[in-house]
Amino acid sequence: MSRLPRPAKAVIFDMDGLLFDTERLYCRAMTQAAAELGETLPLELYLGMIGLPGLDNMAMLAAHYGEAFDVKAFWAASRARFHELAEVEIGLKAGVVELLDHLDALDLPRAIATTSRRESADHHLAAHGLTARFDAIVAHGDYERGKPHPDPYLKAAEILGVAPRDCLVLEDSHNGVRSAAAAGAMAVMAPDMLPATDEMRGLCVEIVEDLHAVRGLLGG
Repeated sequence: MSRLPRPAKAVIFDMDGLLFDTERLYCRAMTQAAAELGETLPLELYLGMIGLPGLDNMAMLAAHYGEAFDVKAFWAASRARFHELAEVEIGLKAGVVELLDHLDALDLPRAIATTSRRESADHHLAAHGLTARFDAIVAHGDYERGKPHPDPYLKAAEILGVAPRDCLVLEDSHNGVRSAAAAGAMAVMAPDMLPATDEMRGLCVEIVEDLHAVRGLLGG
């Protein structure tokens, strides 16, 4: 029996930090890129960028480092370092395959809604043979405003043909949870680099340790 406030008719996944263990790779890549430019990257600054679109992150970097800092060069170097790391180190988060198998058994449609670019999603999914296991991918450029605005999840729900309130959204970041809640969806947080806060507990229907626990929420 489902432990959700109403039956889920679809499930929408975040990607980075939720399906794939990529947030730590992004952090390492940005730390290396900052060092090459003679700077350090405070962990608090990186944590504040998790779940936000690239343009918002670049604005935060510019505000932190000042006008003399070449944000575009830093961003390009960070992306290059990340792709190098992702080619050999991208890992799958615990419970992903088991949850997808459970959704197959329940015949529930599913999508990804991410602030990353579509080519990143395609690469990560292909690396683990998961491309065919999602009905839709909503990525950067597919919506007007990124997280924490509701647009990514509203778009994913629209593509799946399910009302947002009937969608279960799985997130690891604060901005992602805010996006899901603003869309009116049922948000569940599986924390990665960011812990659950009182705000998150207020916005989520459940906080779980990992995706294994989501199967229990869905029942079946």
